[in-house]
Amino acid sequence: QVRLEESGGGSVEAGGSLSLACAASEYSSSKVCLAWFRQAPGERREGVARIQQNGRVTYYADSVKGRFTVSQDNAKNTVYLTMNSLKPEDTGMYFCASGSGRACYGILLDTDFPDWGQGTQVAVSS
Repeated sequence: QVRLEESGGGSVEAGGSLSLACAASEYSSSKVCLAWFRQAPGERREGVARIQQNGRVTYYADSVKGRFTVSQDNAKNTVYLTMNSLKPEDTGMYFCASGSGRACYGILLDTDFPDWGQGTQVAVSS
């Protein structure tokens, strides 16, 4: 089991920026990827971005393309989500998740990821 811990959430006005971090207990296998999901109150969890251990980014949600950037520091086993031009609809709990195999390709599905962090809250005011 991979332990994950998110940090960096907070409150910001629309148009502002936040950077989230996800520290993983293990992130060395080339078959592993880390992904960011978010869940707004009363909504289903949705995939935001995904990056493979080799640094290849394999998914951005249409709603965040051009505004969010996923990156990583393999030496620190940490994945980042840099969020710019934030909108009120970006508000929610942000989670990182670790997976392998089919979790790392194609449609980003939360059910493909066995390991999750506790989440960090992001609030964007208008």
